[in-house]
Amino acid sequence: MFEGEVIALREQAFVNGEWITASDDSVQSVLNPATGAYLGSVPQLSVRQVDGCIRAAETAFYQWREVPVRERCRLLTAWYELIMAERERLARILTLEQGKPFAEALGEITYAASYIQWFSQPTLLDTGATLPYGETPLSMLVLSEPVGVCAAITPWNFPAAMITRKVAPALAAGCTMIVKPAPDTPFTALALAELAQQAGIPVGVLNVITGDAQVIGQRLTSSPTVRKLSFTGSTAVGSTLMANCAPTLKRLSLELGGNAPFIVCDDADIDAAVEGAIAAKFRNAGQTCVCANAIYVDDSIYDVFAARLVARVQQLKLGRGDEADVVIGPLINRAAVHKVERLLADAVSKGARVLCGGQRWREDANWFVPTVIANANFEMACVKEEIFGPVAPLVRFTDETYLLQQLRQQHAGLAAYVYSQDLKQIQRFARDLEVGMVGFNTGLISDAAVPFGGVKASGMGREGGRQGIEEYLETKYIKLSN
Repeated sequence: MFEGEVIALREQAFVNGEWITASDDSVQSVLNPATGAYLGSVPQLSVRQVDGCIRAAETAFYQWREVPVRERCRLLTAWYELIMAERERLARILTLEQGKPFAEALGEITYAASYIQWFSQPTLLDTGATLPYGETPLSMLVLSEPVGVCAAITPWNFPAAMITRKVAPALAAGCTMIVKPAPDTPFTALALAELAQQAGIPVGVLNVITGDAQVIGQRLTSSPTVRKLSFTGSTAVGSTLMANCAPTLKRLSLELGGNAPFIVCDDADIDAAVEGAIAAKFRNAGQTCVCANAIYVDDSIYDVFAARLVARVQQLKLGRGDEADVVIGPLINRAAVHKVERLLADAVSKGARVLCGGQRWREDANWFVPTVIANANFEMACVKEEIFGPVAPLVRFTDETYLLQQLRQQHAGLAAYVYSQDLKQIQRFARDLEVGMVGFNTGLISDAAVPFGGVKASGMGREGGRQGIEEYLETKYIKLSN
């Protein structure tokens, strides 16, 4: 599909409206996960350059917050329109550096743009109030103000959407933003910044920095100028960032690890549940934040569901994301492959049975064949841990109460999926599942208009919906006395 095309990649960081290289010319290489081929490089910025970016974002903040809401939203709309006009080029960049099939990449770009469109609505900023019980009608006011300079550290699995759903509400609220993209996938972020510049977003309002993750993370978390940090990634890294932010008491939004149960009840539409499992489990080769982890199936339909799921999984075509009809791309790197192999080996050693897949697609690459395993249980690592790969453990259950008890013992609480036709059962699961989001009879739950986030070890704060913009606002009370 991309053969013969020249896809230009920005190989500089974007700071204070300028495209810069590292002060010592050091770079990080970026590889195509599907082929291992070299794509390009980005600069490893120095500590001094990162600090300079923070100062520039602070200067820009005191100007940007004075820009009227309607004008900020107009600029976001212009950015949205440029992304939609360039979405095929952006999707090609995304596929090259992340590996997901082009159709999925195109869908992600559209999804990413939807956050900018959503937060470009001025009415979302209507959060102030006048309290009517003061001495005079205007004596007690409650105002919302932008937090200040914000930073976002984003993951590689959704290198466009994880940026826009942080940046768009921050900019709409009047904050400035420094983005540190994942080292595996910096080019999508830089392409988005280039379009933001073309849209007229002022100098210093949006910055994209690249380089050593620990160096940059330390500067962003320790700086008192940076008032808020938003991070999407593992619970372990999120916990470390939270500790590092404690001395400066930063506002935090953390979307961390998940272990989403996919529950199929005895009265479920089995075919619909199979399709839902395909969407929730195997999208992006199982590398999604809200990916279904283990699939819990009522004993009465377990064998039928397993057979139909295996038949459907065996139809999934593997290959490079730029090839036609491919639906499963590579894992991001060799470490991800090794993790999947470790979890699978642990399951088999404890009695699991591989129904399909169970091996690499090619020894010299990062693909793993979509896999379904039977006889999984709560003692297996693939049920306890987030797999982040195309492996579906099937757990048989006979008692709803026991199932919920076991699920409540898990530390993660991001999302869950339930297939049932029983309204009372749906109400019970909606109440008793300790997660931030639940999809009933659907395998796709994300939308810019609704709050996205988890509970327990899956983090804090929400992205999307009206709640997403509130994360970037502070509340100020004003008392006026005659």
